[in-house]
Amino acid sequence: MHFVNAKGILSQHYGMNIYRGCTHGCIYCDSRSACYQMPHDFEDIEVKQNAPELLEQALRRKRNKCMIGTGAMCDPYMHCEAELMLTRRCLEIIDRYHFGVALQTKSDLVLRDLDLLKSIHAHSKAVVQMTLTTYDEALCRIVEPDVCTTKRRYEVLKRLQKEGIPTVVWLTPLLPYINDTPENVRGILSYCFDAGVKGILTFGEGGMTLREGDREYYYAALDRHFPGLKQRYIRRYGTEYQLPSDRGRYLMHIVREECKAHGVMCDQNEIFGYLFAYPKKFEQLSLF
Repeated sequence: MHFVNAKGILSQHYGMNIYRGCTHGCIYCDSRSACYQMPHDFEDIEVKQNAPELLEQALRRKRNKCMIGTGAMCDPYMHCEAELMLTRRCLEIIDRYHFGVALQTKSDLVLRDLDLLKSIHAHSKAVVQMTLTTYDEALCRIVEPDVCTTKRRYEVLKRLQKEGIPTVVWLTPLLPYINDTPENVRGILSYCFDAGVKGILTFGEGGMTLREGDREYYYAALDRHFPGLKQRYIRRYGTEYQLPSDRGRYLMHIVREECKAHGVMCDQNEIFGYLFAYPKKFEQLSLF
């Protein structure tokens, strides 16, 4: 872990990454890819120590309220957040200036900030996005070894449901020959429906992406945990960026049909529209 003073904190579309790198150890993480030009080891977390100050400056200047997104590249609730509390400080600022927030995480540490999420949701909107990939707990500990398992994330979703915080699940990636099975998808869907999620995000026809940096890390993990599977990937996909699941079309059919039956959003555009639309009733109030 090392500390830097960043020049800015919000992207053009009001996304925010307080940290750079990750310690969750997910074997498939695209953020490891060389194209992001990270000048340090992925597990050597870059901490933008002035993130709260930068965020306050930006929100103080902005007249129109909007949703602030966080977690698109690096989880805002990595292990170091338990001590540093930069995400919490940023949520306090978002709350104070009456903006909304759309968090994306795999960690149950998000429950620490439930008080702030409830406060934000009372005047604007707070949405928690939780990634669920692997219903089988033993397999989850291989695929996502250093963060809480899917069952615990389901428990987090249930708690958020009880407290009135809306949620969206990212059911991705579906790793070819590993978790791209009907049993896995139906298991995750059962968690989602029981937890009352607003939407379930998938991309294309399932599968995953691999590119330089990410590919090498993923293949090393396959050699450790799934001997021989790397060779199967190489034969099937070569060096392609997109690795669709051979079962992808059928799995996405299951998702669409089950979501329709349970009244849950599964269209990408609809879900992203929901996530980042600031409630108009609060937008009007903020002008006075």
